[in-house]
Amino acid sequence: MTVREVPDALPGDLYGKHRHDPGTRVLDAIATARLRWSSLVNRRDLRPRVDDRRFPVVVTERRIVAHDQDVVSLRLARPDGRELPAWRAGAHLDLELPSGRLRQYSLCGDPADTRAYRIAVRRIPDGGGGSVEVHDELRVGSEFVVRGPRNAFPFAVPGHGSPAERLHFVAGGIGITPILPMARLAHRLGVPWTMVYTGRSRDTIPFLAELESFGEHVLVRTDDEHGLPDAAALLPGVGAGTAVYACGPTPMTSAIVAAVRTMPEVELHFERFSPPPIVDGAAFEIELAASGTVLEVPADRSALDVILAARPDQPYSCRQGFCRTCVVRVLAGDPDHRENTLSADEHAAGAMLACVSRSHGERLVLDL
Repeated sequence: MTVREVPDALPGDLYGKHRHDPGTRVLDAIATARLRWSSLVNRRDLRPRVDDRRFPVVVTERRIVAHDQDVVSLRLARPDGRELPAWRAGAHLDLELPSGRLRQYSLCGDPADTRAYRIAVRRIPDGGGGSVEVHDELRVGSEFVVRGPRNAFPFAVPGHGSPAERLHFVAGGIGITPILPMARLAHRLGVPWTMVYTGRSRDTIPFLAELESFGEHVLVRTDDEHGLPDAAALLPGVGAGTAVYACGPTPMTSAIVAAVRTMPEVELHFERFSPPPIVDGAAFEIELAASGTVLEVPADRSALDVILAARPDQPYSCRQGFCRTCVVRVLAGDPDHRENTLSADEHAAGAMLACVSRSHGERLVLDL
């Protein structure tokens, strides 16, 4: 990944809580009303062609896991109590929410528990509605369908697939969810490890008691007590022979990427919960074939952002180029594919991920 500019510290609003935007509420209301129709009409042949292992689950436990009440943990099981598909640390589930939205959430429980999954979701009022729906609609006894598990953030334990000798974890806010099973496994195996866990304040940090049970392995630093962290504060003691696993907002992961580039013999694995920065972006146009509407995509915005402004019912989820929910068909033009999720055959058939891919030319004509 190439980063043009990397901030030395994290802005104070990047742990998952955003200012409310009234305009987004209006868009989300429109999206909710049209989403079921859209899921049938818009995805058509371009739905993911992977074995998603769809199956029903029921919420068996619901628990608030942050003192600010904004993070809820859900325990999920099969309605008939049978064993669930196995998973490894770093994996996520695709939730088919009752509204028709498809959202991804990291598994943060114990892979050894074969009859229950655990996820945790921070309420984000202007985040597209998925987190709000989880908080407001999914109660104990709620049944819905999930897909997976799938793993876009695989964990390699030193001595078992990694040449590293020790591990260092960095988690920002709700980014603790994929990191927690990794730390638990490292601790169970006796691998040397440390963690920096950061957030705005102790009230906003989920699973704090679980993390503090690891004692000196975990350093909790909050903005209100220690100030905004720079890369040095996030990577104490990291040197040759260390594998770093980080999950959090883009400025945090970008700062870590830039710092690790200067550290020889340090592995870096990271996942972010916000869209990646657009690098070397150039403006282009999108034409919606069915209506002939032409939309301008600025150099610093994604095609998906522009499409959603025009038709808020367009399916999307991760915004990072791995879940395939936002795939569209290109009828004319030369796409600049900036992902490795779709196959060469899918590219040849015109498939494009609107969240990350752009255009080599001045215009793309999309089957929308």
